[in-house]
Amino acid sequence: MTDALLYALGVIIFVVAILVSIGLHELGHMIPAKRFGGKVTQYFIGFGPTVWSKQVGETEYGLKAVPLGGYVKIVGMLPPGAEDLADEVTHDAEGRQVTRVRKSNTGMFTQLISDARAAEWELVGPDDADRLFYKMPPWKKIIVMAGGPTVNLLIAFGIFAAVFATWGNGADQTATTTVDIVQACVVPAEESGRVCTDEEIANDPTPAYAAGIEPGDRIVSFNGVEAEDWEQVQQLIRDNGNGTAEIVVERDGELMTIAAKTTVTPRFLTVDATEKTEVGFLGVSPEVHPTTGGPIYTLEQMGGMTVDVVKALGTLPVKVFDVAQAVVGLEDRDPEGPVSIVGGGRLAGEVAAHDEIEVGDKLVSLLMLIAGFNFFIGMFNFVPLLPLDGGHIASATWEALRRGLARLFGRPDPGYVDAAKLLPVAYVVASLMLVMGVVLIVGDLVVPVHLES
Repeated sequence: MTDALLYALGVIIFVVAILVSIGLHELGHMIPAKRFGGKVTQYFIGFGPTVWSKQVGETEYGLKAVPLGGYVKIVGMLPPGAEDLADEVTHDAEGRQVTRVRKSNTGMFTQLISDARAAEWELVGPDDADRLFYKMPPWKKIIVMAGGPTVNLLIAFGIFAAVFATWGNGADQTATTTVDIVQACVVPAEESGRVCTDEEIANDPTPAYAAGIEPGDRIVSFNGVEAEDWEQVQQLIRDNGNGTAEIVVERDGELMTIAAKTTVTPRFLTVDATEKTEVGFLGVSPEVHPTTGGPIYTLEQMGGMTVDVVKALGTLPVKVFDVAQAVVGLEDRDPEGPVSIVGGGRLAGEVAAHDEIEVGDKLVSLLMLIAGFNFFIGMFNFVPLLPLDGGHIASATWEALRRGLARLFGRPDPGYVDAAKLLPVAYVVASLMLVMGVVLIVGDLVVPVHLES
């Protein structure tokens, strides 16, 4: 198969996987909404002109032309305005008012809010009074709105767990006690990776090279201390200073004892160290393998990812601005910066077409890319701002809190939270999201992020 076909295959796999994820996300909203008696009139994947649709019962299912998202239309997201207030007053058996919709504020956004309410209530039929979303108990609202992003997180968890349990986590390498590289000569730390000259090998070989240690040797013990892991072996070497070491290794299934004299060299002991420390040096590097683990390990890794994503969300506007500067040539594109679905597709294509990546590694890379996008989509949608799912969750949580406090202190029911009042904020957030999305897509077309060689 040619590189072009492999590239196209990678892009198609990624795009289809993301579209399936979007569809499942929307099912995460629709299924609980219907189970709770809500009315769902539309379920669409994509935006823009309708490509295909089919009416099934009261719900229209379909595909739109622009595959950059999806939506479900749940009737009654916004409560009625002040003019409908009288219809929304109910009383208990003793005649006390127990629920009401609070009046809208007046101001420059009044017409905008009024138009949104009117559009919302055009879908409300005469038999829908008890099926409106805003009338649902807050806990039901939270389940409905959290269902979508939760599905994305579950998709990510399923992929991560499968990969970590079988292939391992490439971002979390475990060093073994098996020797991978034997350095031929002593090279300063800042010149690590440089090829030794014959003269250097003859005049200044490393203790491991001089002692005859070979790649593939598994270190069994060091000076009589059984080797449990590489960190322990590394510390034993460092503590040995200029001393002689008796090293037992396993080679080709047989144990053999090797005598080596470690030397003292200055080394940076940690990645962020600013000063070198003189420690014992042998001249070997261990084999490293991706760490494997089960569900608990996966949850621990996703916990770390959550912290990273929260930090990334906090700097997202700045990162997108950097992409905009890269588009106009003011700076280079950050290879670690954000990408759109277009950029994700390009990376998937490059992975699939890369000549030096094994088929298994290609599959794992594609799966991790898909999982990463799902994880970010899920986390992003939990941001507590409208029109994101997290904004509706925050609104329902606030409604539950203030109604609970009112009951606790014997105060009148404060009524439903009027999400329509937050529409101006929602429009601003949606506009910013649209701008950032366009910038990222243009950036991925003009100055794309490429797969590292």
